[in-house]
Amino acid sequence: MRYLAIVFALCFILSAFVQLNDPDPLTWIALYSVPAIASLIFLRKKLPSLVYFVLAAVYLTIAILQWPPEFEGFLFGEVKTMRSLNIELARESFGMGIVAVAMLVLGLSTRRTEKK
Repeated sequence: MRYLAIVFALCFILSAFVQLNDPDPLTWIALYSVPAIASLIFLRKKLPSLVYFVLAAVYLTIAILQWPPEFEGFLFGEVKTMRSLNIELARESFGMGIVAVAMLVLGLSTRRTEKK
């Protein structure tokens, strides 16, 4: 599980880094930095499982709120161009959904070790 937490941390750090060219970079850098830090703290077993579950709920809520009014896909093949705002919203929503799942996984793992 430690290796998975490291993978999560590295993915979220990379995700924060690629937000530098976003129109609102500070928001997205912060949104990806928090789970990166939480993933690193997981390695030291310093956070209770409740923190990870709350983070999962917050990020799931953000993912739902970011969902585009009309889904037009993600257009992974055309990263340099953005056809519409709906594509950007879908990407942002999907990213927040990934964070929510990662925090849920870390929370469940922490809960399991708390019960021992």
